[in-house]
Amino acid sequence: MLVDNIPDIFIPEIENSPEILVHDFRMTTDNVKSKVNLRMHMFSFLQIGKKEVHFAETSVRVDKNQSILTTKGNCLWTELLDTENSYYCKLFFFSEKVLKDFLKKHPISSKERAQENPFFIIENDNFISAFIDSLSAIGNNQLHQNESLIKVKFEEILLYLSGKYGNQFSSFLQSLIQEKNSTFRDVVERHVYSNLKVEEIAFLCNMSLSTFKRHFKEEFQASPGKWLLDQRLEKAKILMEQRDVKASEVYLEIGYNNLSNFSTAFKNKFGISPKELSCN
Repeated sequence: MLVDNIPDIFIPEIENSPEILVHDFRMTTDNVKSKVNLRMHMFSFLQIGKKEVHFAETSVRVDKNQSILTTKGNCLWTELLDTENSYYCKLFFFSEKVLKDFLKKHPISSKERAQENPFFIIENDNFISAFIDSLSAIGNNQLHQNESLIKVKFEEILLYLSGKYGNQFSSFLQSLIQEKNSTFRDVVERHVYSNLKVEEIAFLCNMSLSTFKRHFKEEFQASPGKWLLDQRLEKAKILMEQRDVKASEVYLEIGYNNLSNFSTAFKNKFGISPKELSCN
């Protein structure tokens, strides 16, 4: 899976990327999954479909009744179709410089500690819908050609969300201009029971696969494939014994997409099938 550098792929004709821009993203192919290097912070205003995003620290899914503000950095980005058989969202990118200019012009204070989440979920309302419509009415071309206008729209949405969510949103904005450091072990352990592949976890650690494997062996004294397999199967065994549940009720929870594959791996490790364990 190649890495998409965003927003670069949306503006290939521009040599110097702008500090702020709007892009309409549409698709009709189901379940498009991408490795994304998000170079700018980004609003994703969903209108049709669903979005699922995996970050180093966590993951989140949003639908067309929500929008999401995500921080720059590596993530795994999946667009999902809904009943309309299409996907559409309006993306609004901005740099740290633009955000700092806003905070200088509109100082905000927060009594809450700056959030560490790489995203902020926004519940769409009448104002958000009207804001999205206003961007569409202006048109992307006019917005790109008039930086002052797009900055006014940027200030408008930030001021509204600051009023709507108060300290919660203010602290998140402040976190966008602060360095975040997740340790290698933290990132790995947060994704032990996800359905991510080893190379995808490596990507979230900002490492090549070979570098990731080397660091992993130094940290955990085992190969990532074997360690993740052992962790997931050990948890499955504990869940089945403690909850008295079937394999079909736990395999998704511990990161498997296929029940048959889970049952085979379980028997190879413990010498008995999940069904036999349930009968004991």
